[in-house]
Order: sequence, then C-alpha cells, then structure tokens
Amino acid sequence: MIKSYKLRRGIANTFIYIFLIVMCLIWIFPLVWLLLHSFRIDPNGGTPAILTDHLFPYFNELGFDNYIGLFTKTQFLQWFGNTLIVSTCSCIISTLSVLMVAYAFSRLRFKARKPFINIGMVMGMFPGFMTTIALYYILKMMGLTQTLVGLILCYSGGAGLGYLVAKGFFDTIPRALDEAATIDGANKNQIFWKIILPMSKPIVVYTVLTSFIGPWCDFILVRIIMGTETSMYTVSRGLWMWTDKEYKTEYYRYFLSGSVVVAIPITALFLYMQKYYVEGVTAGGVKG
Repeated sequence: MIKSYKLRRGIANTFIYIFLIVMCLIWIFPLVWLLLHSFRIDPNGGTPAILTDHLFPYFNELGFDNYIGLFTKTQFLQWFGNTLIVSTCSCIISTLSVLMVAYAFSRLRFKARKPFINIGMVMGMFPGFMTTIALYYILKMMGLTQTLVGLILCYSGGAGLGYLVAKGFFDTIPRALDEAATIDGANKNQIFWKIILPMSKPIVVYTVLTSFIGPWCDFILVRIIMGTETSMYTVSRGLWMWTDKEYKTEYYRYFLSGSVVVAIPITALFLYMQKYYVEGVTAGGVKG
C-alpha cells in the first residue's frame, strides 16, 4: 500500500516538474531572445535588419555597437534620468504616505476610521487608468503637463490607498510596545518613527519596491501627460516611440538594448530585497 502510494506520488511529481520546466522555458524564451538580439549587429557595418532568417544571431553578428550607440546617439540617458527622478521621488512620497496611513488605521481609533477604511478599499478596486483623462485636464489647468512634477504628483497623490498590506503588518506588532512607550512619555509621532518603523523592515522594503516599480514601468500615464515633448519622456514612452513605423528601421536595435538596460536596475533591486519582499507580503496578509 505504501509502495503504491509512493509510486503514484512519484509519477505525479514527475509530471508536475515536467510541466513547470516547460512553462519556465516558455516564459524565459522571449527574455533570452531579447538579450541575444540586443547584441546583434551587421557584420558588414550597416544597420542590422529587423527580421532575419534565423531565430538567434550567429556568433559573428554579436557585438556592443547597439549599446554604445544607445548611450551616444540617442536620448536614452536623458529618458533614463527622467525615469530615475520620477521613480525615486514618487517612491519616497508614496512610501511615507502608505506607511503613515496604514499606521493611523492600525493604531488610532476615531469615529471615521471604519468608513475611511471601507472607502479606501472600494476606491482601490478601480484601475488607475480610468482617471487619466481627468488628471490630464487638471494638470493642464495647473500648467503641469509635460513636466516631471506632474508625473510625480500623479504617481504619489493616491498612494495612501495602498495601505491594506502595511496595515496588516502593523496589526501583528504587539500594542504593548505602544503602551510602554506612552508610559515613558512618547507621543504617537515618536512611537511611529522610533519604535514601529525600525521593527517593520520587511513591509518598508515591500512598500519601497512596489512604489518604485510602478512609475519605472508605467507607460499609459506618461503617454497622455507628456504628449510630444520627447525631452520629458521616461524610458517606457521613449522605447515605445522607437517601435513606430518612422523610427523602427533605425532605432529598433536600440529598443532591444534599451529594454535590457532598463530592466537591470529593477531586477537587481528586486533580487537583492526579495527576502524582505516576501516577508512583507506574508506578514501583511493577516486580517486586521
């Protein structure tokens, strides 16, 4: 009986592993193709063709010309700087906003607490792109279209609605710490900055990552707000422009290499902080 059970379990696990390996190969194939073709050059010194008769480039077609040209012949560095500024500023504002709102809902008790929590949860169900047209006209009246400040305001303005996971994490921290600090004369502000936050590294890292990734990868809002002002583009909007009919013949190779470059910082950041990211998600998933 036991042998039969082990045999069935072994067969089931084998099929599961085969399925996972196949899915992994399907998932990673486009990334490998993108990486290899980002190094593809024309051995004769011309512009490499967009389409080829072979799936992967030959060894003599590999080189660093695309990356060199990306940084010397295009606006990529300016777009990269714009993206870094917007993502960093939005990340700081959004992280502080989310953590403060989450702490208030977790620790403070006031009459409007429950209604505010419910309103925030309902509003969080609507996708952000539904408000892009309204945001554009509001920014236009304020003179902030085609500016990085306008983007930062859009990305960080409603960040507090993402309080739910952080609130769940703060709910796991014993209230006895707050009470002991209050007896020692600490106020709510001191408790938050000097006691709660130092103990909340996983959720802080989780909030930082999610707040940074959003502006770094966003395309829809940038396309609407920035219009045709290419000097104010972020990398997502600039790379998309290179796929247009009038640009793709010359700039498609830079699109491939730029896609690799823009993925490196966020991938390295995520891999470095992955441990805390997982802890933040799991610890913040409790019922508050």
